[in-house]
Order: sequence, then structure tokens, then C-alpha cells
Amino acid sequence: MYKFKSKQLEFEDFALPFNGKLRSDNRWVKMAKFIPWEQFDSLYSKSLSGSKMGSPALSVRIAIGALIIKERLGTSDEETVEQIRENPYLQYFLGFKEYKDEAPFHPTMFVHFRKRIGEKTLAKVNDAVTQKAAAQAKKVAENKAGDDKDDDPGTPDSTNKGKLVIDATCTPADITFPTDLKILNTAREKSEEIIDILHRPLKGKHKKPRTYRKKARKEFLSAAKSKKLSHSKRRKAIRKQLGYLKRNLKTIDKLSRQSSLTALNRWQYKNLLVIHEVFRQQQWMYDHHENKIADRIVSISQPHVRPIKRGKAGAATEFGAKISASLVDGFVYLDRISWDNYNEGGDLKEQIESYHNRIGHYPESVHADKIFRTRENRKFCKTHGSCLSDPALGRPPNQIDIQREI
Repeated sequence: MYKFKSKQLEFEDFALPFNGKLRSDNRWVKMAKFIPWEQFDSLYSKSLSGSKMGSPALSVRIAIGALIIKERLGTSDEETVEQIRENPYLQYFLGFKEYKDEAPFHPTMFVHFRKRIGEKTLAKVNDAVTQKAAAQAKKVAENKAGDDKDDDPGTPDSTNKGKLVIDATCTPADITFPTDLKILNTAREKSEEIIDILHRPLKGKHKKPRTYRKKARKEFLSAAKSKKLSHSKRRKAIRKQLGYLKRNLKTIDKLSRQSSLTALNRWQYKNLLVIHEVFRQQQWMYDHHENKIADRIVSISQPHVRPIKRGKAGAATEFGAKISASLVDGFVYLDRISWDNYNEGGDLKEQIESYHNRIGHYPESVHADKIFRTRENRKFCKTHGSCLSDPALGRPPNQIDIQREI
């Protein structure tokens, strides 16, 4: 159940202990007045259940505001809740009418906030805030300009205005650096936990299957802590871990017939499905002497994370979501996010069209990396009167040609 909230509370009406008052020049007070909270109620309510049973859900202002506070302060979920409990300005920012020295919600609510506020909702929130900021900046610039337009009435208005800066990057996921041996060891350990859970109802009736966990752990550490692990030794260690994992999966299949997989909770059942896929991928790469496979899993707990090849000197491969972003007048827009790798050069047309929809005209110049400078993108920019700032195609002139031109 969700109830729409009232309009923005004035900071003078916020009740503080000892008859205190909030400062109007505080950053959180300014930000609270600037964000159009009412526009997001309908978007947020669509992600909630339409049932009228149960306690009312927290407002969209609390959900979005808490995520903003967390990112601005760079704190954990638990620390963010403590900061909100201790700071009256943060409580005003979330729409509370008075200061309360108690936690506004449990830290686990951040999980629900992230699920309810999807990519499209965040994009609309960002567009609403940036459009309002751009409108205010334009108004201020017009007031400063004064009567400059009257001084030069013959100057024509250009069809293309502004600069568009676009780029792509990878947002690193919070996972340990993956290796085949480490992933197999993690899958083996989680499979052993599943065996313990499935055998629990059969304790005293059937003998517990052997897993050789101590021996497998010892062999993994012997290879993982080796300073110089040769290719043959690495393959031998991987083969052993594959054998232990295969044995565990057969044991789980046998136990599932004797008891039931309903003994597993949602996360354990998900891990079981991921472990089966990890075994399939690792076994195929081992048999075919390959180091890559489609949709490769690099984390058991986060199977959606994919390796992203970036070609950087410090980190040639990154693990996380790849994003395409555009910068317009100091405002950043997230144009695309994907856990799978893609060629960001194909996003240039959509980013220019998005610029046109937001601003009302095409950019005067587009600034991008070399990967965006294809013939098709050049032709598209030329058609819409935008200049793609980059060197000309073809082999660059040598020093002799430059001197001849001078």
C-alpha cells in the first residue's frame, strides 16, 4: 500500500528540540527545495503492490533521498541510517516534519529501494532535476546579459548550439579479482554447504556423503599460495577442483531425491543453479584448452557481472557494468548501462538525438574518443550540422608535409 505525500515542507515549520531552527543556506535544505519530489510519486507507486493490506510503504522522497544521501556521503547502508538519525537536516531532506532521535528505517530497506527505483525511473529523476537546473541557469544568464540582444538585433540565431561530450567507462563491481581456480574453490565450498543442509533431515537415517573438503581446501591453498605456478600445475589444480565439484553435484542430485530442494532458501537455490553453470563453463574451457567463453561467470554471488575489456594500461580487464554517459553544460546523463560488453561507438546517434530532445536543438560540436569517429557517425554529425571534433580520417601527415604547408 502506498499513500501520496503532501507538498514540500517549509524549513521554518520543521520542529527541532529546544526551539531551534534550520538554516536556510544549508546544502540539504537547498537541495530539498530544488528536487521536484511530487513528479516521482506516480513512477514510484507503479513499482509497489496495489494491495491495500499491510502497512504503508515509505514515500518516494525517503527512498530516493536516502539513496542520494548514501552516494553523497559515500557511506554504507548502516552508516547512512545512523547519519540520518543524528542529523536534523537529513531528516528534513527526507520530508520528516520534526526531528526524531530514532532510526527512520532499517538498513536492509536500501535493498528494496534499489529494486523499486529502476534504471528508467532514475533517468527520469535525473532529467527532471537537470532540466530545472538548466532553466534556472539560463534565466540567470539572461538577466546578466541585460539588453545585449537589443544592441545587436541583426545577429541570426544559430540552429546548432552547445557542446556535447560523450564517453564510456566501466563501473567496478565489489568482487574479488576472479581466477578459474578461485571460482572453482568458491563453487566447491558453497556446494558443500548445500550438501550439509540437504543431509540435515536425513541425519541418523543415512550416512553423510563424503566431500573431501579438507583435502580439497589443502590442495587449493597449495596452488593459490605458490609464488610461481606453472601452466601444467595450474591445470592440475583446476582438474582436481573440477573433480571435487563434480562429485558434490552428483551428491546433491542424489540427496534431492531422498529429501527435497525445498530445504534450501532462495539464495541457496540460486547459488546451486550458478554452480551448475560454473562447472559447465570451467569444464568446457579445461577440455578445449580455452581461456574464454560466452557469458562467463566471474562471481558466484553476483553472476550478472561480466569481464569488460577496456585496454587500459593499469587494468586491461575490468569487472562491472559498462555505461555510456554524456556531459551537457556541466550535467551528466546516463544514456546506457549494460553488464555485457558493447561497442560504445554505436551510441553516438542516440546520444545526439537525446541532446536534441532535451535542449531543443542539435549540438554545435561533439567531443568523443577515437572509437566514436567512424564514417557513419561523421556522416550523421555532418547531416545535422554538428562538428565531430577529431583529426581527419586516414594516415596523419608527416613533419615534411606540415612544413610544406607552412
